[in-house]
Amino acid sequence: MRAFVTGAAGFIGSTLVDRLLADGNEVVGFDNFSTGQEEFTAGALLNPRYRLVRSELLDLEAVKAAMAGNEVVFHLAANADVRFGTDHPRRDLEQNTIVTWNVLEAMRAHGVRRIAFSSTGSVYGEATMIPTPEDCPFPVQTSLYGASKVAAEGLIQAYCEGFGMQACIFRFVSIMGERYTHGHVFDFYKQLLEHPGELYVLGDGTQRKSYLYVQDCVDAILLALERASTPVSIFNLGTDEYCRVTDSIHWICERLGLDPKLQFAGGDRGWIGDNPFIFLECSRMRGLGWRPKLTIQQSVLRTVEYLQANQHILAAR
Repeated sequence: MRAFVTGAAGFIGSTLVDRLLADGNEVVGFDNFSTGQEEFTAGALLNPRYRLVRSELLDLEAVKAAMAGNEVVFHLAANADVRFGTDHPRRDLEQNTIVTWNVLEAMRAHGVRRIAFSSTGSVYGEATMIPTPEDCPFPVQTSLYGASKVAAEGLIQAYCEGFGMQACIFRFVSIMGERYTHGHVFDFYKQLLEHPGELYVLGDGTQRKSYLYVQDCVDAILLALERASTPVSIFNLGTDEYCRVTDSIHWICERLGLDPKLQFAGGDRGWIGDNPFIFLECSRMRGLGWRPKLTIQQSVLRTVEYLQANQHILAAR
């Protein structure tokens, strides 16, 4: 397989690149390194079957040039800064929606027919059905990030209908594990290094969330791409459990041997667009034979262990 991966220097993208190469595939990675890390690409760059293109997805001609000769696209690049979306509203439009149109146009130019797309569980807003299935009624969108991903999903579906493409769309919960550089475990760990006696927590700590280990996520993406047969296949990806923010805090602090005083900001959500309860129904993906190997607690602890061993990552953010 000749694969084109956007966001190839990022958390999930670089992990996917390494897996694709280990499986014997040829890979072209594409990243502007706005959030990607040089070190995440180091191993892949030693492989003669890998080529890394440093450029902008907003540059359609650059995307077209880089994609030539590939058979399948893994579109993982995105602005994932949900919390500060209202501070820069155009960023989600450009980095999540417009770049997806550019990727699709490059595919059309080269006759590339298959795409795997990283969407988000945030598209469900504050869902009325818990656990939330893929075919639940869509609510009013609560974040610019979620709205931009809904728009990107719509473009992909329309291109599949209009130009004979095939897509797997993955609605993730939050992903954790090695190379994790963004999210609550990162924020809590960084705080605890700076002031181990206290921890500031957005919201009231009762928010309930589901999480997934990055290698389990990559397993699901590759399996679905192999087995899905419909023009557009949409899959929730998550575990069959959730935890409260305070549960996660307990696991992190226990691992670090700390007992900080918790300072809660208050309210049942941490920021505008934060969903106080995310729990996805994932039987559709399970039906393909996929099961996550790690629990949420194990994923949190793996993430803490990674951050402990790679504290220089904290300074890069």
